Amino acid sequence: MEKQMFTVSNISCGHCVATIQKELQELDGVTNISGDPQDKTITVEWEAPTKASQIENKLTEIGYPALA
Repeated sequence: MEKQMFTVSNISCGHCVATIQKELQELDGVTNISGDPQDKTITVEWEAPTKASQIENKLTEIGYPALA
């Protein structure tokens, strides 16, 4: 199991977090997603075959790019 925190500068509310959760849950292997609008972070847990790069790509695709 992998776990990583992503900083997403344009998260502003719980609705943003809910949108991200809905979209990331569509990726195979994603098991848990939590977010904190105050810290502007999303924490994702996943198993293979998903990779961190796929999560980053999905975040960018839905308008919430992760900062490097």
